[in-house]
Amino acid sequence: MKVRRAVAETRQRLEAAGCESPEVEAEILVAHLLGVARSEIALDDSRKLSRAEERTLDLLVARREEREPLAYVLGEWGFRHLLLAVDARVLVPRPETEIVVERCLARIGTLTEPRVLDVGTGSGAIALAIAHEHPGARVTGVDASSGALEVAGANVVRTGIAIDLRTWDLFTGLPEGPWDLVVSNPPYVLPEEIETLEPEVRDWEPREALTGVGATEAVARGAREVLAEPGALVLEVAAADASRVATLLEALGYVDVVATKDLTGRDRVVEGTRS
Repeated sequence: MKVRRAVAETRQRLEAAGCESPEVEAEILVAHLLGVARSEIALDDSRKLSRAEERTLDLLVARREEREPLAYVLGEWGFRHLLLAVDARVLVPRPETEIVVERCLARIGTLTEPRVLDVGTGSGAIALAIAHEHPGARVTGVDASSGALEVAGANVVRTGIAIDLRTWDLFTGLPEGPWDLVVSNPPYVLPEEIETLEPEVRDWEPREALTGVGATEAVARGAREVLAEPGALVLEVAAADASRVATLLEALGYVDVVATKDLTGRDRVVEGTRS
């Protein structure tokens, strides 16, 4: 089977399965199989897949037909300048979370060796991106999930970026600081909302990282106790929850509370300064 046919048949299967971008995903899957850039498969149709490659592609596509996230099927996903290992123990890093990193870097940009705490680090995406883009930052990532910390640890090895990782339950308070920055993408999907989500999220991503009543509040309150003065708190929030979270931060005594929009124009990141 030639590459062009492989892409076409994969696209048809993904389209029938209800995947949102079947053409793009078909090209990504075939390129991943062949170990080449996606752009290369459109330039050379002389390449034929071996029987073993056809069987492997069939297995990959079958997983995606079950609406397993593409990132899990590939075993890796791009986040800012990094390519991170991901699997069902962690959330798939998302574009809106890249905005979180941007706001964090803006907050610590003038500091030579800022002390940064990432609460609920998951794959380590936020922590590793901050450490990568601010080489002087001393970053610690904490998570209650041992599985998530295993993935984050693998990404430390994969990227060669040094961060500290610890097991920690955010509802017990936060690790003693002082920290110049506390950042978190806490669980914020309400339990009653889970069935409204896409199958990739609802059926595959870890529930404990998605849903959590009171997690945002716990991080905001805990950060007040461990932030340096002035230190910053940066939170990713649900698309319709930014106003409530901003009000919460102001009530807790944070100042200069602002919200930043994601790429779709929705307020997605809320931040404030410990006074």
